[in-house]
Amino acid sequence: MKQNRYDDPVFFEQYSQMARSQQGLAGAGEWLALRQMLPENLTGMRVLDLGCGYGWHCRYLMEQGAKRVLGIDLSHRMLERAAEINQLPGITYRQAAMEDLRFPPQSFHLIVSSLALHYTPDYRLMVRRMARWLRPGGQLVLSMEHPVFTAQGPQDWVYGPDGEIRHFPVDHYFSEGAREAVFLGQQVTKYHRTLTTCVNALLEAGLTLRQLVEPQPPTDMLSLPGMADELRRPMMLLLAAEKPL
Repeated sequence: MKQNRYDDPVFFEQYSQMARSQQGLAGAGEWLALRQMLPENLTGMRVLDLGCGYGWHCRYLMEQGAKRVLGIDLSHRMLERAAEINQLPGITYRQAAMEDLRFPPQSFHLIVSSLALHYTPDYRLMVRRMARWLRPGGQLVLSMEHPVFTAQGPQDWVYGPDGEIRHFPVDHYFSEGAREAVFLGQQVTKYHRTLTTCVNALLEAGLTLRQLVEPQPPTDMLSLPGMADELRRPMMLLLAAEKPL
């Protein structure tokens, strides 16, 4: 069953208060690292954004010269907001679950997916499909929650008697599968997989790994509440791969 928490009015309202919702890419701690992984020249490219959310990446890619950008999201509310604030000529938004998508081979020069793939139960299948949709020489740039962050499940710190953070728990790391996490006060199902699986799925699909980055918060964000604690464990994993010519 495909999750769609973001069309729940309470959940969506809470999400809309997050820095990345209000400030766009400038409010996303991983953006600086992710931007450097994108192709230098996007001129004329056909791009697919899986899990586009508010459409911030769609807008950026279009402004950098992409010919067409297709943003896919399961949430109707997300896409309504994207159309309000990040609609440009050349951007098309479509409501769909990523697992239901079908495109002809070699449809895209670039596929981007930001913080969406940890919601799909079959990561390997999605990677194989994305590899097939890429043109030779095309690139895949992904961000997802880090296996250290997803392993234990609840995704919260262990606190001391006075409420101080003691450490972040990692448990059942090699047991891949569904995890029940709490995000914005609601229980959501995410899927844990090891770093080996995250990387080898790309190689098994015939792609060449270009970069693997565990992004740290930029220094100008460390004064924000809780941001310095993000240096204590990795929260995100960024991967860039290329389809051979």
